[in-house]
Amino acid sequence: MIVLGATSDISQAFVDKVLSENKNKYPKLYLVTSNPDETERFAKHIQVKHNQESEIIFFDVTENSDYSVFDTVETDLLFCATGFLGKNTEEGLYNNKNTEKIIEINYSKLVPLINYFAHKFENKKKGTIIGLSSVAGLRGRQSNFIYGSSKAGFAVYLDGLRNYLSHKNVHVITVLPGFLDTKMTADLQLPKLLTASPQKAANVIYKAYKKKRNKIYVTGIWRIIMFIVKNIPEFIFKRMKM
Repeated sequence: MIVLGATSDISQAFVDKVLSENKNKYPKLYLVTSNPDETERFAKHIQVKHNQESEIIFFDVTENSDYSVFDTVETDLLFCATGFLGKNTEEGLYNNKNTEKIIEINYSKLVPLINYFAHKFENKKKGTIIGLSSVAGLRGRQSNFIYGSSKAGFAVYLDGLRNYLSHKNVHVITVLPGFLDTKMTADLQLPKLLTASPQKAANVIYKAYKKKRNKIYVTGIWRIIMFIVKNIPEFIFKRMKM
């Protein structure tokens, strides 16, 4: 198994879930990260808890497009929680560096990396790719439309990749988490009833992985909420503060 975004709370919860359910299945776990020090702590955790060997691969998607570091990686499961929320205030909106970083990490630099592994899976005719998008990508809202637009692009990419690889015995799962109680949202005041823990998300995603689901919401109520949001007439929606 290879994990893109290994410092993510949801990545680590998913790894814990997979290793708990599959004792001694993985000869090696590959943890891809731009923060090796923090990832090292998680690597020690899974070594102690699950007796799982892992390899930390330093890779910053914003600065590196040489994928040769992954040439020796052998896996049939890719989990991608790479993401960057960025600043969604007016200051952040008109800050080009903030905008570029959001787009690069969530979409433009991430897609070629996943394509690299998709090609390897296609050649083997085996594999599963799990990608985390966001409900923010289902309709642009003033509070986070730069982030949302990058996640919308990523979701459409996963749709097309799933369609392309479906005839090649490679499965692609799109995850729409909704609110998650993670490091990335620590500064946000989130409604508890609409917010899932990383552990709950990991359980839902693992079930979807085993059942070969295509597109899932971590919390079912978000399916209803986003159905309503997507169907609000534009002349009303543009006046709403969301």
